[in-house]
Amino acid sequence: MSALPDIQTAAPNGAFTSEMLAAHLAALGHLPKWWLDLKREAWNRFAALPLPQRTNELWRFSNVTGLKLDGYTLPALADLKSQISNFKSPSAGAFPQAATLAFANNRALPGEALPADLREEGVIFEPIETALAGHADLFRQHFMAQPVNLGSEKFAALNAALTTSGAFLYVPRDVELAQPLVVTHVLAGAGSAVFPHTLVILGDNARATLVENFLSADPAEAGFVTGVNDLYAGPGAQLTYVGTQNWSPGTLAFQLNSTVVQRDARVLSLNLHLGGRQSRHESHSRLQGPGAYSEMLALTVAQGAQEFDQRTLQSHQVPNTGSNLLYKNVLLDQARTIFSGLIIVDPDAQKTDAYQSNRNLLLSDEAEANSLPGLEIQANDVRCTHGATSGHVDEEQMFYLKSRGITAAVARELLVFGFFEEVLNKLENEQLHAALRDLIQTKFTH
Repeated sequence: MSALPDIQTAAPNGAFTSEMLAAHLAALGHLPKWWLDLKREAWNRFAALPLPQRTNELWRFSNVTGLKLDGYTLPALADLKSQISNFKSPSAGAFPQAATLAFANNRALPGEALPADLREEGVIFEPIETALAGHADLFRQHFMAQPVNLGSEKFAALNAALTTSGAFLYVPRDVELAQPLVVTHVLAGAGSAVFPHTLVILGDNARATLVENFLSADPAEAGFVTGVNDLYAGPGAQLTYVGTQNWSPGTLAFQLNSTVVQRDARVLSLNLHLGGRQSRHESHSRLQGPGAYSEMLALTVAQGAQEFDQRTLQSHQVPNTGSNLLYKNVLLDQARTIFSGLIIVDPDAQKTDAYQSNRNLLLSDEAEANSLPGLEIQANDVRCTHGATSGHVDEEQMFYLKSRGITAAVARELLVFGFFEEVLNKLENEQLHAALRDLIQTKFTH
């Protein structure tokens, strides 16, 4: 696979100009010099890279004509309060939580602080700009330490150049969090561009759950989003990450997730995709220690003319590691999905056990699901399987439900939840399970 997209003649940077960067850096002049230098370097990468073209294999089937970067701006602080004055975050009461962080247009809002006992154990849960000052060495060690290599290198560089805030979580060795931590990112104002970033570091044998919500304050306002997550699980750690995305129907969104799993660690990531005009999600899980295990899960409800583009990579770099990927998509109307996943087993990664599956349920004859699962195995003692299925609702099941007085719309909804339940049941926390069901429910009306 090519590392960079083919060059195209159109101007690749749109509204994102060097003048915008200069104003951004001027506003951050109080932050460390190394952070500002990192941003300048990231900007140079962004400016040098072209926009993607469909001829690149990493963008196969994608609607690259929709990737225009014109008309967006960094939102002004003065407008923030009026833009979110009537907004209420769904994280309040919807999810079980030990503490919360909230951000609107990449600026921190008041949240619920960590309990004193967790602070005393050394847990850090704070905005990135605070971590830059108080935990610089730890932050620098893990911030975007793994390269983005699934096609969106240009957008990853833009995030690094223009991000102003996000969530930083550190859980020390042997510390276990009984309740999830919740982060909410809000996009407010028409044409606003936001760059959320999350960095999670779990020490040896630590255990934590992080829930991250991405949503728009006003469903009528379109914007631009490029988010990046760095998830690191040290030896023996257990991390559960749940991301829910419900941007406005006109928003162009990218989410780029990187997961590192060390010896005997386990990471479960579940992403729920609901919103956006065109949404691309890239997820790369790297198994770097014997006994490491990664479970990559996703649920998508695609409606109208939405496009959801999912690119994944399971990298098995050492012996005796395992991974399991299960992505399920429900498509209505003229919606499109693209799944392109690859399992790579390095030459020394013997005894790898990896699985990958993409399943699509089409509720419309006009919907389109594209699936490209793949394997690249360089070791000879492994067990790796992959597959993809696409199909319509079973008519016999529909007839059975309607014969008992259930309307067609409700029957279809019941079958969708039955289709999703295999993934939702992977969550041990019943309250979290129920909260995700409630979010999915909002996409269906009778």
